[in-house]
Amino acid sequence: MNAENTSGAASNPEVITLLIVDDHPVVRDGLRGMFESSPDFSVLGEASDGVAALGQVAALDPDVVLMDLRMPGGNGVDAIAELTRRGARARVLVLTTYDTDSDTLPAIEAGATGYLLKDAPREELFTAVRAAAQGRTVLSPAVASRLVSAVRTPAAAPDASLSAREREVLVLVAKGTANREIARELFISEATVKTHLTHIYGKLGVKDRAAAVAVAYDRGILG
Repeated sequence: MNAENTSGAASNPEVITLLIVDDHPVVRDGLRGMFESSPDFSVLGEASDGVAALGQVAALDPDVVLMDLRMPGGNGVDAIAELTRRGARARVLVLTTYDTDSDTLPAIEAGATGYLLKDAPREELFTAVRAAAQGRTVLSPAVASRLVSAVRTPAAAPDASLSAREREVLVLVAKGTANREIARELFISEATVKTHLTHIYGKLGVKDRAAAVAVAYDRGILG
């Protein structure tokens, strides 16, 4: 259960600070090199399993944790659940190896903010980290398609179709738009956005934004 630190966060408050959690040193090195090549990010440290990650988050207070799911000595889902329980400020962006990874749905339930595959292009990963740092949901279509079987309702109710406004809200949610920006873009109140989301969750048979996006992709609501 080793972990490595990098001393000091970037002085620029606009820089997004990161902790990389993966049991493969080559993966950690690759991610570190990728993010350190951009002035927008600062890698504060690394951890090789979920248990070490908890200590690193407490010590370093990163903006975003890039979390692998399956690691010997402490898996990512347990670490995410514990960070959620502790009320950690850091957002967790899961990087899975396979789109069939059965840990992805538990990671959603545990409190992860985003879910991408490790083969995501560099700019897609950068964009996802920026969105995660703002607390916005990031869900790749490939991962979303694998979540559907676990979150889909057995049968759609007759009134399960979304209204035009609900579809507009869902499209913006899928883009990672925060409730406040959705309200501004659609000229409605933030409370109304939350009401629409409640209706969307009920109609799709889901409990959160990420699952709603997953089901919407599967049903063709989102292209």
